[in-house]
Amino acid sequence: MAWDASRHPFSVLIGGAGWAAELTDLEAQALRDGVRDLAEQHRQLVNQLMAEESIELELERGFWWLCLEGDREGWSLRAVLSPEASQRAVEAFWPQSAAQGFTAALQQLYGQP
Repeated sequence: MAWDASRHPFSVLIGGAGWAAELTDLEAQALRDGVRDLAEQHRQLVNQLMAEESIELELERGFWWLCLEGDREGWSLRAVLSPEASQRAVEAFWPQSAAQGFTAALQQLYGQP
């Protein structure tokens, strides 16, 4: 993930294994907020899950559809940017090995802790 304010209107770059997409500040902020909310929901529910149980949490907000899928130990993240709202479409996926690191980096976007 990278942020460069001089690259207006697509100042945020996100990516994963074999793919990358540029986002506007508004799209990136909405992604950050939605992912934060899903991660918080998982955190609140994780102690209620038995070791063999898995969970899937979905959130549709604005131009993003987000899905967190995992278990007590971790989760993967899928995000879809709707073409109706943004004139572009993006489908993103971070496997369990990368999802929490991406989420932590996303929460620090624009220098916010």
